[in-house]
Amino acid sequence: MKQFLMLLLLLGTFTAFAQNPIDGNWKGSRETPNGTFEINYTFKVEGNELKGIWKTQFGETKIENGKVDGKKFSYSISFNDMTINSTGELVNDNEIIIKNERGEMKLTRVKE
Repeated sequence: MKQFLMLLLLLGTFTAFAQNPIDGNWKGSRETPNGTFEINYTFKVEGNELKGIWKTQFGETKIENGKVDGKKFSYSISFNDMTINSTGELVNDNEIIIKNERGEMKLTRVKE
């Protein structure tokens, strides 16, 4: 009985520290009239909340209003007096699709 309780405690501990598959660093690019625009994301899921940073060659900003529902998520980015609302979906462990008013972009996981 004592061993069974210890096993349950260990499993509960590992589950509490399990990482969400959306967590991590992701990279994508978008073609623009001025050339290729690279975008890097760092996502962190806390419960149903998505946090993180959006980074480009022009700087970085925090993700706002992030929400997660299974493999789907949404968030906003505010910069230069404009806000872009985006939705995303985890396709597999190494691919995310992001959609917003500027189109669709594929992100790939950055291996660390």
